[in-house]
Amino acid sequence: MDNVLVLVRHGESQWNKLNLFTGWKNPDLSDKGVAEARAAGRLLKAKGYKFDVAFTSDLKRAQHTLDLMLEELGQTGLPAHRSQALNERDYGGLSGLNKDEARAKWGEGQVHVWRRSYDVSPPGGESLKQTAARVLPYYEAEISPEVKAGRNVLVAAHGNSLRALIMRLEQLTGEEIVKRELATGVPIVYRLAGDGTVLDRKDLMPG
Repeated sequence: MDNVLVLVRHGESQWNKLNLFTGWKNPDLSDKGVAEARAAGRLLKAKGYKFDVAFTSDLKRAQHTLDLMLEELGQTGLPAHRSQALNERDYGGLSGLNKDEARAKWGEGQVHVWRRSYDVSPPGGESLKQTAARVLPYYEAEISPEVKAGRNVLVAAHGNSLRALIMRLEQLTGEEIVKRELATGVPIVYRLAGDGTVLDRKDLMPG
């Protein structure tokens, strides 16, 4: 089971539930999100995964997800590193707005461009390209060396910070990665070679 990297998007947050742009705002998990995080931990345990180190963002919805997964895994004392580099994309002026309100304010086409283009940023916020520019150096400096050393690594983060990692791992283009949907609380398991290249990937779906 060496050289395993598992990526998990946090469970549903209170703002996901309300259909709000969240970004760097800091709501906690909803009741459904707590259940999703626990289910992810149970699923990983049932498949026999154990971890040597974990990484998460500076935001409580990702940290809470990680804590709940580690509780279910029986690994609550695992070293866990927190970094702003793994935070969700900053949605700037969209943060806190209901997605329907944003469409009413700026138009459906413009909001779609902000949400689903690689290098266009919303007002005062980050594009996915800019998000990747902070996520990927952190991955290369902190996460990748752990995997290359043969350790099993668990990362609990956000839709767009994980998209940046997936883009690097799977050698995707900006156009390809923006089409990738990441479900909340679903572990994505990569088995990596010693040089960090992907040998295989599987999504652990509950049920």
